[in-house]
Amino acid sequence: MPSTMEVVATILFAIAIVHTFSVPVFARLANRGGSHAGLWHLLSEVEAVFGVWACVLFVYVAVFIGLDTAVQYMDSRNFTEPAFVFVIMVIAASRPILELVSVIVRLLSRLVPVRQEYAMFFIIMAFVPLSGSLITEPAAMTLAALMIRDRYFSKSNLDGFKYLTLGVLFVNISIGGVLTAYAAPPVLMVAQTFNWDSAYMFTHFGWRAAIAVIINAALLTWLSREALVMPEPDPSTVVTKAKRPPVPPVVMVIHMLFLAGVVVFAHHPVIFMALLMMFIGYAHAYARHQNPLMIREGLMVGFFLAGLVVLGGLQKWWLQDLLGGLPPFVLFWGATALTAITDNAALTYLGSLVEGTNEFWRYMLVAGAVTGGGLTVIANAPNPAGFSILKGTFPDGAISPLRLLLSAAIPTLIAAGMFLLPV
Repeated sequence: MPSTMEVVATILFAIAIVHTFSVPVFARLANRGGSHAGLWHLLSEVEAVFGVWACVLFVYVAVFIGLDTAVQYMDSRNFTEPAFVFVIMVIAASRPILELVSVIVRLLSRLVPVRQEYAMFFIIMAFVPLSGSLITEPAAMTLAALMIRDRYFSKSNLDGFKYLTLGVLFVNISIGGVLTAYAAPPVLMVAQTFNWDSAYMFTHFGWRAAIAVIINAALLTWLSREALVMPEPDPSTVVTKAKRPPVPPVVMVIHMLFLAGVVVFAHHPVIFMALLMMFIGYAHAYARHQNPLMIREGLMVGFFLAGLVVLGGLQKWWLQDLLGGLPPFVLFWGATALTAITDNAALTYLGSLVEGTNEFWRYMLVAGAVTGGGLTVIANAPNPAGFSILKGTFPDGAISPLRLLLSAAIPTLIAAGMFLLPV
């Protein structure tokens, strides 16, 4: 039987999910103004949802069960992943790294034998997500979302184009990190337990994911071909901005070293937080080469993920037994669906605790979890980062969870088809 604390946590977890899907309603209320506009605005911040309800859980446990119990539970949680995502967002979103990636994207786009506008978009939607297998999924999401925002979303009023792009981006990031054993959170949670190294990941998951990413990106590029050809602006309405000098290569290299250091020490928060402090100092010293650091957005995303850690940690009582009772093919689709309402890293971790499983069952668990990682903002740890960066380009500054779900459906099915090919 579940404890009172577990039952309350599950109720609050369900409320948080409903709240996540209700964010556009609160955004519209906030935009109407009034004496409660500030409250509606807070409730419309999807990055705050799980953090707020996690605080409610802490207060409940402290008041009705005991302060010691609440503190002990918080101390038992591992907040390394939220801290890592915060740090990687701040560094990856810096101007030198973004310019370096932009140069690489332009060079690769010249190798694609199609119109330059199409080639550039295709490379952003395919190459950058696949690079997540090297630089981690949160870093790839940050870079891709920033490039999409600045190059396309900020210049377009086509909501359909934006939602289709967002759906493919979330799916491609989720599956694009499985070429190695350390970059995707749901893989990282089980790689050591299942004895999976990067060679295993590439031969069993990686090539399938790469093909799915390319298909999704190519299909989206074809469907969006009219939206990608931007009309020339009227010269009389163009505001000329002073062009900033390019970032020196040595500054790009130093930023990449900071990023690499954070990736290498991803499991050691004391070290990667120290690297962040050094990075902030360096960025301040050479502010002329920087854009404003993405501190607020990174903190909000970290708050979201920390709330998910707190609430998700008490879902074991029903989720683990549910996973353990499913045969492999049902498990694949079950994991895909459950990922939409639970973080896929938590899902694979709980699945790894099920005893007596075989290799095929384990494959289906992880494949299903990464396949469903683009369906909602809570499905995959990097999604809140992309959500935070892109939401300002949508009406009312909010992204409809239902439209995101529908937009991600086709790329999710394409990924599922690849992962369900004979193992």
